[in-house]
Amino acid sequence: MKKLTANIVKFPGTNCENETLESLEYLGFDVSFISHNETMINSDLIVLAGGFSYGDYVSCGRIAKYSPVVLSLKNATLERKVFILGICNGFQILTEANILPGAILENIGGKFICDNVELNFLNRSFSLPIAHHQGRYYIDDIEKLNDFEIIKYKNNPNGSLANIAGLYDKKRYIMGLMPHPERNMITPFKPENGKIIFEFIKKTIEKDFYGLV
Repeated sequence: MKKLTANIVKFPGTNCENETLESLEYLGFDVSFISHNETMINSDLIVLAGGFSYGDYVSCGRIAKYSPVVLSLKNATLERKVFILGICNGFQILTEANILPGAILENIGGKFICDNVELNFLNRSFSLPIAHHQGRYYIDDIEKLNDFEIIKYKNNPNGSLANIAGLYDKKRYIMGLMPHPERNMITPFKPENGKIIFEFIKKTIEKDFYGLV
């Protein structure tokens, strides 16, 4: 079986990179960190991990969207097959850069939320942790998401439009989500629900990129 490769982008303020690396290595990926100044995209999977890129100065992801690696991501899917994953701050960066549609706004009530939430994705129900102050998804026209798979909250914690917790652009292999699968992956507690997200990505790459079953 081919060993898949993954790069995790490190911005100033990224703080979930180690958990993400451990999660992907656990599933058999060959993983390495890359700088936000990188311009060459050579792996099967690129991850923008959670944290506070540039201290969330101005707004979450607002400065990171101008980094060389994010500017390169805009063309990456046109040049070769690559799966792009943005977790929490990574999702904020992807929307700020218009790589995924919509915007991530301040939570209703203006409070930081740290909790486990119930989700539904591809008819599977599971829980994952969230930790964000600016996590409320909004888009001006919900029909723009007709071709997307949606990760939904069962009980909306932050006021996101249509209970949206995350998006999967299945045509371009780009996923962004506010919950943290890497925080519920390698733990002494069961179930390891992060696997639902990471294994979906791995199987998609194996099948769609390499024709593996």
